[in-house]
Amino acid sequence: MNWENVYSHAKQWVKEAGERIRQSFDQTLNIETKTNPNDLVTNIDKETEQFFIKKIKEVYPSHKILGEEGFGDQVDSLEGTVWLIDPIDGTMNFIHQQRNFAISLGVYENGVGKIGLVYDVVHDELYHAFRGKGAFLNEKPIPPLKEASVSESIIALNATWVMPNYRIDHQLLIPLVRDARGTRSYGTAALEIVFVATGRVDAYISMRLSPWDYAGSAVIVEELGGIITNLRGEKLDYLSKDSLFVAKPGLHQTILAEYLKDGKW
Repeated sequence: MNWENVYSHAKQWVKEAGERIRQSFDQTLNIETKTNPNDLVTNIDKETEQFFIKKIKEVYPSHKILGEEGFGDQVDSLEGTVWLIDPIDGTMNFIHQQRNFAISLGVYENGVGKIGLVYDVVHDELYHAFRGKGAFLNEKPIPPLKEASVSESIIALNATWVMPNYRIDHQLLIPLVRDARGTRSYGTAALEIVFVATGRVDAYISMRLSPWDYAGSAVIVEELGGIITNLRGEKLDYLSKDSLFVAKPGLHQTILAEYLKDGKW
């Protein structure tokens, strides 16, 4: 397989899909709910995923596609080449704000992330990486990540996890929030992970994400020395939902050992 061609096609298709999304801003959206009233999907999510599927299947008919909206293949193994696609990560932001959302795309070979792309459509910022070849913001190389301390870090974290909730004991993360320099929440896992890659934030924590939420950004952050696991410090399974913890080197180990070790994640 010519991976340079796959990389080139992926970047081209992501940019084309982004332009289609920008052109939709003046349209009236068809909004539906999925698992709950806050789990939203629009006609643009669906059309964007179908756009990618058409492009990929035309050029790479043997590749499998795992997409959030379910138009891809029934994927029960990461053998071969698999594209993991979230056509709009941050759909609630897309609907309410028309910003703070991204297209996320990862291409994996036998379970190993080869190519990762996250496209901030509104700001025309394409974060991308080809394993072993560096990571870039548009065409500018992103420098490798440096270690950071908790007291000098900004942690991306949803406020839900430090108030009473049904998933975890909310007291567990309060010490981390107290000791960090600050916290932020953007409502899009793909962007929050690439913000770790670029140093805009230093760590990101989420309780439950699907593989398409982080498949693209994981390739980018790992290419720069960042560490991505679940909250138990285990390697991620790209076929099932799990918690997620990504941070700069050193900081990941510190938070895991000093703040997360007692949690029932």
